[in-house]
Amino acid sequence: MAMNRRIYPRLALALLAVGFVSFMALNNLLFGGLRVDLTENRMYTVSEGTREIIDSIEEPIDLYFFFSDKATRDVAPLRSYARRVRELLEEYALRADGRIRLQVIDPVAFSEAEDQAAEFGLQAVPLDAGGEQVYFGLAGSNAWGEHQVIPFFQPEREEFLEYELSKMLAGLVAAKKPVVGVVSGLQINGGFDMMTSQPTPAWVVMEQLQQGFEVRSLPLTGDAIDEDVTTLMVVHPAGIPDSMQYAIDQFVLKGGKAIVYVDPYCESSRASGNPMLEQGAPESASSLPRLFRAWGVEFAPDKVVGDAATALQISVAADQPPVAHLGFLGLGVEQISPEDVVTGSLESINLGMAGALKPAAGASTHFEPLLRSSAQSALLDAMQVQMNRDPAALLKDFAPTGERYTLAARIGGPAKSAFDGPQVEGREHVGEAQDINVIVVADADLLADRFWVQVQDFFGQRTATAWADNAAFAQNALENLSGSSALIGIRSRGRYSRPFELVQQIRLGADAKYRESAELLQQRLDETEQQLAELQRNRQESNQLALSPEQEQALARFQDEKLRIRKQLREVRLKLDQDIERLGMALKVLNIVVMPLVLTLALFGWHRWRMRRRRAADQR
Repeated sequence: MAMNRRIYPRLALALLAVGFVSFMALNNLLFGGLRVDLTENRMYTVSEGTREIIDSIEEPIDLYFFFSDKATRDVAPLRSYARRVRELLEEYALRADGRIRLQVIDPVAFSEAEDQAAEFGLQAVPLDAGGEQVYFGLAGSNAWGEHQVIPFFQPEREEFLEYELSKMLAGLVAAKKPVVGVVSGLQINGGFDMMTSQPTPAWVVMEQLQQGFEVRSLPLTGDAIDEDVTTLMVVHPAGIPDSMQYAIDQFVLKGGKAIVYVDPYCESSRASGNPMLEQGAPESASSLPRLFRAWGVEFAPDKVVGDAATALQISVAADQPPVAHLGFLGLGVEQISPEDVVTGSLESINLGMAGALKPAAGASTHFEPLLRSSAQSALLDAMQVQMNRDPAALLKDFAPTGERYTLAARIGGPAKSAFDGPQVEGREHVGEAQDINVIVVADADLLADRFWVQVQDFFGQRTATAWADNAAFAQNALENLSGSSALIGIRSRGRYSRPFELVQQIRLGADAKYRESAELLQQRLDETEQQLAELQRNRQESNQLALSPEQEQALARFQDEKLRIRKQLREVRLKLDQDIERLGMALKVLNIVVMPLVLTLALFGWHRWRMRRRRAADQR
């Protein structure tokens, strides 16, 4: 009996272990492809766009994930991120059902694997002062021998991980990239800055577009568009001749897709001259008047949209607080159309000195706004904005009209040619089309780096960290126009910091009070200076060498008044900080004390209710 008591527990433990192993084996056999993602933000659930790209794979694709596993054994954060990258790649491979062949490689120093990583062009980053190199990148190849690489996975860009992987995969799936023709009056592909006498790099948005498209520059003063161009991108066409406008006209009427960026006052044109124009003089305004009339669009190249609700804070001087500039707009979800695939997933777009678009009277085309200002808007004279560099002066007499102005729109439907006949001898002329597809944007500056991205040097390689959706808008538009929208939904999964709207309202209110006080100070300062000038003139006329008592009293009044108003400004600024601190403290109390207490009381009440029901049932 004693022997059985010792044997039975051991036997039960052995049977339990065998049963557990058998269950796990059977589970992997029957349900190996079934997964449930319980992580926050669904980290391992690929989007519909990724599934569409994976399902389009016809020939096998090889992916080589290089990670220096042994060299990073003491770098826990990097290893943790590497594990998440590997697990997401495994999810891709599982979804592809054999069409994606994944290899995980540890390129230890002086090994063939390290040579292979270097041959692919992956980035080796020094881990410490000892010079040990770390690889953390991905290389891929397709059946045609083409290669795509992610040189190094940066942990701070983890929110864009799926997009970067899917974009690379899409490049390997496509046998040929769509050809995008670029016609521009700006040096967006790099050039030479006449002010600094230094070469300038290509805009980041162009570098990103080249990863998914074959980007081909076309001369602004040309008269033809290459036949293999599928989509046209026109950026600030200042000084464009009729010959190129005719080429664009015929391209669109023959079924080509186009996105056009015009501008009433292009800030980026001031940085460098346009070598295509006579004497290299930069032009700040651009438009396509003949084409816009044919497409049913009205655009005033001498008007800038000012918007008090979306005005961005800019610093005029280092020793002064930021001031809202009516011409620099930071659009949020309320100003971005949620209905169009190009803009539906975007959250933040910044513009500089944008113009207004509207449908022309009697137009045959339909006009769908993509970006609009708020109701706190009005049109400003572009020349006035250009000459007046003081944002406070623009705010002083600003009077919103209550109208929401369209900043970007999609144009479609039937249209006729802007030209009566062929402008180039020997070419076929198309007089009309039943359905054109054009996107018009009344701002070219939104593509410039300083409006949406921070560029840093990462061990000799330029890295871009976006803080607005400007490039996503440009990429979404070209992908949609070229007929491939799979990446649009994936790109939208990257999110930027969401503003604390209540804090912004408090800050804007305090800034308004601060601005009023500053204007009062300036007004009183001007009055006092006029009085001093008058007293000085009287002193010179009477040949006085010293200040009179009246002058001394005026100076004393000025000093006292200046000190008093400065004190008021400090009190306004202090009150702003106090309001925000009180709001933060209230939220902490709400999250730390009130909500747990409410949940505890609710749970206690539910428990008491169940106990009463149970007692009532027992009494029956």
